[in-house]
Amino acid sequence: MGHETFTFQAEVGKLLDIVAHSLYSHKEIFLRELISNASDACDKRRYLALTSPDLGPGDAGYRLDLAIDAEAKTLTIADNGIGMSHDDLVENLGTIARSGTQAFIDKLAADKENGGAVDLIGQFGVGFYSSYMVSDKVEVLTRKAGEEQAWLWSSDGKGEFTIDGTERDGAGTTVTLHLNDDAAGEYLEAARIRTIVKRYSDHIGVPIVLAASGEETEEETLNTASAVWTRAAKDISAEQYTEFYHHVGHAFDDPWLTLHNKVEGVMSYTNLLFVPSTKPFDLFEPERKQHVKLYVNRVFITDDCEGLVPPYLRFLRGIVDSEDLSLNISREMLQKDPKLKKISSGVTKKVLSELKKKAEKAPEEYATFWENFGAVLKEGLYEDFENRDRILPLTRFAHTAGDDAIGLDAYVEAMAEGQDAIYYITGSDAGMLKASPQLEGFRAKGIDVLVMTDAVDEFWVPGVGQYQDKPFKSATQGGVDLSGVKGKESEEKKDDEAPAADVADLVAALKASLGEAVGDVKASDRLTDSAVCLVAAEGAMDMHLERLLQAHQKLDALTPRVLEINPRHALIRGLAEKLAGGADIGDTALLLLDQARIVEGEPVSDPAAFAKRMAAMMEKGLA
Repeated sequence: MGHETFTFQAEVGKLLDIVAHSLYSHKEIFLRELISNASDACDKRRYLALTSPDLGPGDAGYRLDLAIDAEAKTLTIADNGIGMSHDDLVENLGTIARSGTQAFIDKLAADKENGGAVDLIGQFGVGFYSSYMVSDKVEVLTRKAGEEQAWLWSSDGKGEFTIDGTERDGAGTTVTLHLNDDAAGEYLEAARIRTIVKRYSDHIGVPIVLAASGEETEEETLNTASAVWTRAAKDISAEQYTEFYHHVGHAFDDPWLTLHNKVEGVMSYTNLLFVPSTKPFDLFEPERKQHVKLYVNRVFITDDCEGLVPPYLRFLRGIVDSEDLSLNISREMLQKDPKLKKISSGVTKKVLSELKKKAEKAPEEYATFWENFGAVLKEGLYEDFENRDRILPLTRFAHTAGDDAIGLDAYVEAMAEGQDAIYYITGSDAGMLKASPQLEGFRAKGIDVLVMTDAVDEFWVPGVGQYQDKPFKSATQGGVDLSGVKGKESEEKKDDEAPAADVADLVAALKASLGEAVGDVKASDRLTDSAVCLVAAEGAMDMHLERLLQAHQKLDALTPRVLEINPRHALIRGLAEKLAGGADIGDTALLLLDQARIVEGEPVSDPAAFAKRMAAMMEKGLA
């Protein structure tokens, strides 16, 4: 096939410019990333060879070869892994086919502008491009297992790449880096390469061989080439765990939690799992893809095993290796295999157990974990009935009685005398929710209210229903009765309330004026400072959930709210007096409703009419 020229996807072009010209804190990681990619390629070919032995390397086995050519100023990393086809080259090395790519690019650009180190390359699966930190030109010679045609990909990283048909002995990939002048002096030294491999890639499960060059008379294996999870935990250092996490998770942060254990019995398996210390970029992508690799007897099977860990633990990185699964099991069979379900159940319980220990022993560290992954973990309350009781004590919430997040156990323990429910409020902004007029009565009584701002909260709370025999109740619904609660403050005195008869007449007049715009009008016990607020009818859908459904076009219109008025507020008292004197309160009623809607973050029904009524009211006040 002839010479072809392609243009990089726009995001790749931006990425290459940032990487090539950024002051990277650890430039040597380019080698780690290329070795990691080569190792993954060997794993994939080994798996395919289980069912198609002719795709395997035969007696030669799998290996990575490093070669230094000081005269040509090149560093070469070769593998006999799965290799790439023409289309694979275009897709893998010419584009970044992921949602959220632009956000990643923006983050890199921001780090660069702020003078910080760009430490996010591996986190987004684009480690190959780190080659351009040290190279003026990169060439990729590759041949896919099972194919005869080989291809040569080449680019200087300045906007275009070329692909030419060529030849290669055997399947695999050879990456040749034409080092720039700054890098040549450092990365053409065999001693430097040994140090980098030992530091970052000693855990790689295939031999990494440095070819003889210069004074060297024979090739040298640089790593131990044994799967790190097969070693005893006491023989593995924290640094080795961290580097394996970097490899398996394509990450640059340090793991927040490491779980390494072997289970023996009816089902035998080993897991080496990590909880990241920072949020991965794909955490909230719709696919909710998990990132734990499945091995069988140290043979890589898949990194996309549905059912290995539940979606709400998708922040986990690492491996599970089992002796009891079949080596040649297909992905379709895996999804139905009861053995896999037992492994998944065991792994899930172990992770939740370790999180519980961490929450009890290191609450401040756990608070950081919750800030990063709490919204994801709460999905398990909605999806995983079996482990719901294990997840509930792990939850943490913002609340009105303090600045630090609180757990359900602590909340129940601190409940006010006479309080018989766990009160909560849902929305998108914690600050606005804490200032909501709907919570005024709760504050006056000293009742703490949980502030929930994640979308999943609307779904798991109704399903869970209660905790420690205390029902969850929304503070934004009608029917909330706080009269039995003996809080830190005495109840509001009723001396300044409008007369009951006048209030009843005002309620009736407001109902008549507002008509179907409201579901009902009631005098409120929950308000202390505000004149009015909107609440959902008792037993109706929560207001925030309705807004979410409407925003996603799952609901045509919002249900008419209940308008609650505060009989102790000067505005309501004055309005009751005006009504008793025969005044028309029609415009005022509409203004009150619009005011309540604005506080809720909802649009007024008729902005132009609202503006006119407001202007007229202000004119009267100035007269």
